[in-house]
Amino acid sequence: MLSAIEALNRLREGNARFVSDTRASEAAVDRLRRLQVAKNQEPFAIIFGCSDSRVPAEIIFDQGLGDLFVIRVAGNVVAPSQIGSVEFAAERFGTRLVVVLGHSTCGAVTATLEELGRPSEAQSPNLRSIVNRVRPAVQSLLAAGAASLPPRELMTLAVRANISASVNHLRHGSAILEDLERRDGLLVVGAEYSLDTGIVDFFEGLPQG
Repeated sequence: MLSAIEALNRLREGNARFVSDTRASEAAVDRLRRLQVAKNQEPFAIIFGCSDSRVPAEIIFDQGLGDLFVIRVAGNVVAPSQIGSVEFAAERFGTRLVVVLGHSTCGAVTATLEELGRPSEAQSPNLRSIVNRVRPAVQSLLAAGAASLPPRELMTLAVRANISASVNHLRHGSAILEDLERRDGLLVVGAEYSLDTGIVDFFEGLPQG
């Protein structure tokens, strides 16, 4: 199994191929690969991402069948079932890299900003549960004075604040993940995907040096 740093480098290399249109994973989705992974899997990274249809992890990282353990939910918000899914992959498969993958102009973050600006009674309780999980990170940002920023800049900061909050939640909301991080090299990082450029910017939780 790859170390967290080796896995991170492999994701970066794959994203560079995706951005430059030199993708190399065709063989990783063919019949032979399907048969190889039919009985067992060894994903080298766990991707905890947003459900947005424009952010498919296997494509933007140029990976194939069995390479990534992907968990997707609107707004990449952390709830108990998602934590359990990350724990499962980290324990069962020995995967040592977890990436919280948000993206530019995230709809869940937009909805939260709108809700904070003008609360709506018509929002369904299920949608509200997503907004409520994004809300603390965005509220902290607004309390620090970001409300006066231009909308585009505020949106960028809010997306990153939400990603960072999810990273923090995973790192400190699970005794299993905390233990794996402390003893066995688990790394939880945050990244933002640009819908315009296709580039993934890893910015949160990276090792120093």
